[in-house]
Amino acid sequence: MRIERAIRAIPRGKVLTYGGVARAAGIPGAARQVAAVLRRGFGLPWQRVLGAGGEIKLRGDSAVEQRLRLEAEGVRFRGKRVDMKACEFKFARTARSRT
Repeated sequence: MRIERAIRAIPRGKVLTYGGVARAAGIPGAARQVAAVLRRGFGLPWQRVLGAGGEIKLRGDSAVEQRLRLEAEGVRFRGKRVDMKACEFKFARTARSRT
């Protein structure tokens, strides 16, 4: 549930890495769990979750669809990668995450 909540919190036009979602959900190092949730989750904004450095990890038609969806949301690319400096979503730090 925490992973799904973190994914749903990524606003339109912003992206986050698998590892970033895991950290936001309070389970750092669980990037593979994020991928598993995306595989089985319906209605999640899956296109907003990327590999490290802004790389689209999907292949074939799925990769093309992800890029098209992101571009439609206004996400900028630098070559094959998302411009993470401009488009990475930053979760607000909470008292819990500072401990």
